[in-house]
Amino acid sequence: MYLKISFFTLLFLCVLSLHAQNPIVENQGLNDPHIHIFNDTAYVYASHDKSIENKEFIMEDWWVWSSPDLVNWTKRSVLNPKDTYIGKDFSRCWATDAAYRDGKYYFYFSEGNEQTGVVVGDSPVGPWEDVLGGPLLSSELTPTHEYDMAVFEDNGEHYIIFGVWDYYIARLNNDMVSLAEKPKKIIINNPRGPYNPDGNNKKMPTDDKPFMHKYNGKYYLSWGCFYAMSDNLYGPYDYKDSVIKEESFDEGYDAPTWPNGFLQGRHGSFFEWHNQWYYIYCDISQTGNRYFRDSFISYIHYKENGEMATIRVDGIGVGNYDANVIIEAEDYFKSDNIVKVENTKGGFSIEPTEDISSVVYPNIKNLKHSSTLELEVIANQAVQLEVRENDAQGMLLFICDVPKNEIYTFQKRSFATKNLKENQSLCFVFKDVKPESFKLNRFKFKN
Repeated sequence: MYLKISFFTLLFLCVLSLHAQNPIVENQGLNDPHIHIFNDTAYVYASHDKSIENKEFIMEDWWVWSSPDLVNWTKRSVLNPKDTYIGKDFSRCWATDAAYRDGKYYFYFSEGNEQTGVVVGDSPVGPWEDVLGGPLLSSELTPTHEYDMAVFEDNGEHYIIFGVWDYYIARLNNDMVSLAEKPKKIIINNPRGPYNPDGNNKKMPTDDKPFMHKYNGKYYLSWGCFYAMSDNLYGPYDYKDSVIKEESFDEGYDAPTWPNGFLQGRHGSFFEWHNQWYYIYCDISQTGNRYFRDSFISYIHYKENGEMATIRVDGIGVGNYDANVIIEAEDYFKSDNIVKVENTKGGFSIEPTEDISSVVYPNIKNLKHSSTLELEVIANQAVQLEVRENDAQGMLLFICDVPKNEIYTFQKRSFATKNLKENQSLCFVFKDVKPESFKLNRFKFKN
């Protein structure tokens, strides 16, 4: 069966574009978000809480939104349960995920907390066809519940991970709509979760909504903001930490929260784009209703030991900046020949790695009256930093000739600015920099 959308509905979806940071789309009930990058565009596949008046989870369809920059989002398509094997109105349209293979896109969806289905399309937004006419993961398949799936690609193969409390994994066939093997239980050593803060709750050790990603050769199995790591996709996994802590929250974003505290309900996904990592997750601090959730995005930075650093939860979000606030250099949107490194201040800095390296900070607001750019740097050699508009080939705005440090610690260097507009995207271009000779920790603009 095909999902049929009228011309007027398509027109409405195309013009419904919202400009937001955190939440990424305000007052829409978009939740359980998974972001995938297809054709250099971010697509979020998500569940949808029906109303701010909800007194329970009422989710009647699944959504796809897209963005060129993680700031401006456009609603692209709606998958209705009537147009799947469910075949009727349904109010438990739970979490989703998506994947691409051989010219086709696959949109996986939860039938409540029982089964998983899949539809297929020729584009990231459909239209979608239910080729199976029934569930991909049926309710009797394993001892857990077959819902809240994640689909993970590794070395050209795709795997599906699903379940609650205990997670299972299975490789998908090349058709992406059938299993190539019997699901295997994933072992997690010493897990923690929102219902298991001390490790003693053996009945509810983790949560629902697992997710899988890979960084620097390590596998990361996550459930909300909690995660475990392994050298092997199938495990076993060692529990590490939560990426959200009490110190994560900016003012106005720490409450209200879920009955089991701020670590509960953080369903979402981790993804990489332009050499930057992100975490998109559920939040209710702005709606005040656990049954009408928003989606937030935060930067993710990895420590030298592979563990993820604590995130920041705020309204600025990602991909945009305020010139009146200190900007952390590692919170860029795009980079070429740049690496992040831990520093002695307990955070991260960036290092150019080639003769010509660049980093982009788009959508900086309140720049017009800035007369000075202050850089916090370690420079083992004198460095020329070009500030250009938009990208490394953009108009040259001004140059910062950074002198060599007198002492080996971060020092503040100030430079006169030129040609700045009220709102602007800036690219820092580093030239003739030797590896490990220059670090930029943070910067700020002054009037």
